[in-house]
Amino acid sequence: MRKLILVKFAPEIFLKGLNRGKFEKKLKDNIKNVIKGLEYEFVEDQGRWFIYSEQLDTIINKVKNVFGVMEVCEVTQVEANLEEIEKQAVLEMVGSPAKTFKVETNRANKSFKPGSMDVSRKVGGCILKNNENVSVDVHNPECVINIEIRKMAYIYSKRIKGVCGLPYGMNGSTMLMLSGGIDSPVAGYMMARRGVEVHAVYYHSHPYTSERAKDKVKQLTNILKGYTGKLTLYVVPFTEIQMEIIDKCREDELTIIMRRFMMRLACALADKYGINSVTTGESIGQVASQTMEGLVVSDDVADRPVFRPLVAMDKIDIIEVSRKIDTYETSILPYEDCCTIFVPKHPKTKPRLVEITKSESVLDIDKLVEKAIADMEIYK
Repeated sequence: MRKLILVKFAPEIFLKGLNRGKFEKKLKDNIKNVIKGLEYEFVEDQGRWFIYSEQLDTIINKVKNVFGVMEVCEVTQVEANLEEIEKQAVLEMVGSPAKTFKVETNRANKSFKPGSMDVSRKVGGCILKNNENVSVDVHNPECVINIEIRKMAYIYSKRIKGVCGLPYGMNGSTMLMLSGGIDSPVAGYMMARRGVEVHAVYYHSHPYTSERAKDKVKQLTNILKGYTGKLTLYVVPFTEIQMEIIDKCREDELTIIMRRFMMRLACALADKYGINSVTTGESIGQVASQTMEGLVVSDDVADRPVFRPLVAMDKIDIIEVSRKIDTYETSILPYEDCCTIFVPKHPKTKPRLVEITKSESVLDIDKLVEKAIADMEIYK
């Protein structure tokens, strides 16, 4: 008898047909990467993945945040015979405060007799015989005793929800436009959850935005890194570009022209480092620059797909996700980013592309973009 962790991967991976093996291999590599440095043994038993270690709690906390993991269960491994299974199931129930239970059996080892229903019935009867204070409830039990019968047998009732999604790094890459706000870290998380490798760019307007604003973005990057395993942050100086726009363009067009420069910089960095796409935390109608017209004008300068995973989400829904992934408290720290300074009193909400293109024609766009990228800082 020994304690292990059962790792269940997301059902979506089962639907990958002939590519399923690639997804499973990537997920296994990601799990091993996140627990690197810990003492463990990776065990496979008829299609199930188990991890044996003396540091089970530490491993559970790490593995549950790996994209592609649906559930992590703390199991007890015993010999695949009914007597041992009954003995452990009784102990499992004794250790639970629940007053109602049911038994569910998964018998992958078809040579094991009796069948699944009979195992559940016999084990349930044994639990009742050894514990007078509990009763069976097959519809709404307080505790479910799970039995997996393979080469060995595994009994468990403790199940911890994972983040699901697809294995990180299986679906291309994106350059996340990361501000210090609530939305963009959530957008990055949601893209990573779909298997997309995330890189991040932050636009820093020194001295109008403080070093604390930059440190805040680094903290957000580190939180996201807890899910992705690694993440590169590009900090691009943005002050000169903003000053040029303020000096030479109309005030009501400042925000949308600034957004177009951000998009150009994100695409230029993506091109430089071989990244497939750009991701933003924009949501339709949330602020003046996020109208349908504003997004169309912004996308005009993009040379690759632009993803907006939050586009149809309400702010309250975005906040709920940010709390769940632990970015919210950092995001609300009161340090302004470049998007919240120099905001015009009456920003244009329905910009026309022909007008914006004409307005920014007085700027040396290529020179400003090249200089900003040449002066950027990189944090790995």
